[in-house]
Amino acid sequence: MSGVGKGIASASIGALLKARGLRVTAVKIDPYINVDAGTMNPIEHGEVFVTKDGDETDQDIGNYERFLEGELGKVNYMTTGRVYLSVIQRERNLGYGGKTVEVVPHVPLEVIDRIKRAAQECDADVTIIEIGGTVGEYQNILFLEAARMMRNELPRDVLAGLVSYMPVPGSLGEMKTKPTQYAVRTLNSAGIQPDFIIGRGAYPIDEPRKAKLAIHCGVQPEDIISAPDVSSIYAVPLNFEKEGLCNRIVKKLRLRTKPVDMRAWKELNHRIETVARPVKIGIVGKYVSTGNFALTDAYLSVLEAVKHAAWHLERKPEITWINSEELEQDKPEAWETLKSVEGILVPGGFGTRGVEGKILAIQYAREHKVPYLGLCYGMQLATVEFARHVLHWKDAHTTEINQKTKHPVIHLMNEQEERMKNKDYGGSMRLGSYPCEVRKDTLAERLFQQAVIRERHRHRFEFNPVYLEEFEKQGMVASGISPDAKLVEMMEIKDHPYFIASQFHPELQSTPFHPHPLFEGFVKAAST
Repeated sequence: MSGVGKGIASASIGALLKARGLRVTAVKIDPYINVDAGTMNPIEHGEVFVTKDGDETDQDIGNYERFLEGELGKVNYMTTGRVYLSVIQRERNLGYGGKTVEVVPHVPLEVIDRIKRAAQECDADVTIIEIGGTVGEYQNILFLEAARMMRNELPRDVLAGLVSYMPVPGSLGEMKTKPTQYAVRTLNSAGIQPDFIIGRGAYPIDEPRKAKLAIHCGVQPEDIISAPDVSSIYAVPLNFEKEGLCNRIVKKLRLRTKPVDMRAWKELNHRIETVARPVKIGIVGKYVSTGNFALTDAYLSVLEAVKHAAWHLERKPEITWINSEELEQDKPEAWETLKSVEGILVPGGFGTRGVEGKILAIQYAREHKVPYLGLCYGMQLATVEFARHVLHWKDAHTTEINQKTKHPVIHLMNEQEERMKNKDYGGSMRLGSYPCEVRKDTLAERLFQQAVIRERHRHRFEFNPVYLEEFEKQGMVASGISPDAKLVEMMEIKDHPYFIASQFHPELQSTPFHPHPLFEGFVKAAST
């Protein structure tokens, strides 16, 4: 089922294989007709993760990067829409030599070509492919067909794993294997027999349950991997290693490896388990709920980046989600929560909903000297707040919200105007990794300790440079500039314990072993 942990399982397997000295890459397959994840609503699909080469992908690509400590690209991501688009374009260009182009085999063959291309471009010994969705769904059957064809073509080089949920109904108090049995039967109907099963659930799988699954699913008991809930996703690799999963994979694939080295993972988990001093961080956003349930996937990389920095500083992160719409509505509970935190973070976003609440949160952070970190929209709205309440331009705004404002401190980037006129929305923002020059004698310079950095972007609007001189006279300075001096990349306030915001998305490059400097500085300031 969705959210059961396929992405973390894939990333953890990759981390374990890498710990054995293998070169590992990963591919995420999304079964959506969308060409990429960029046009999907975050509440519906979760975070859009941007790669170094500017691809808008599923959040699992971010998990792969964090666990593998490496950068992935467009070649590591595909969707149904992207695959069909390639097949159709190839047919239009006579790439099939006049043959009748059919869903099978031509679509699965395109999938296989993409997988092989990813393995080749990444120079990988092992490529992990995660097929999104749920087995038995109509929309991913062509990807399962591609997996079946690959196993037939390369029977000794391809393994199939199933991640399945092992429920313990509260009224029974007994772990049930039947859903997994049916999942395996459904996978069998697509022509695939799993080589191993990862059983996700609240509790470990006991031996009687493993024996039952082995009999009914045709899998050896040692290939049934118990994956109970853990306090941190970064404990999953250690659990898989304890269960012997990667030893089984290495044996089945006949791989020659070095002795496994899990010291870094053990040290990380020891730190996570033993930190006691809390640091309270408030994340102010509008994608924080769906119906009656809390939603965190929309800000997944931000959440992880805060954790990375806190753990590195030996602090226990206590993260509170604050709905910016409730701040707008002046709800006492939302304001009490905001006032209780030690650091305020406003992440990226789009549109009008909740914007005034974010501006109120930024104003509170600035005026009450609460450490503040703004990301993308969080930087843009920080300049709007400063313009309104320090420069006293009451109508100052971003033209994304108010095109008629007399003080458009945030405006549409020049290259975006024609695209917006033509409604060219998909994959057309400023995307991917760009250089940024860090100005001397700034907080940014102290944090990065580099003259030039590279960071990932995802935006259409930018700070209007005609206003920069007036901002800097009043204490908000541009501490990061693009090499051509046209784009403001970072803004900070001098007379403040910690007030810095970036047009780029630093959360996309944070890992548990290498926290991002902006987050590390933010958490450190919030901890003092």
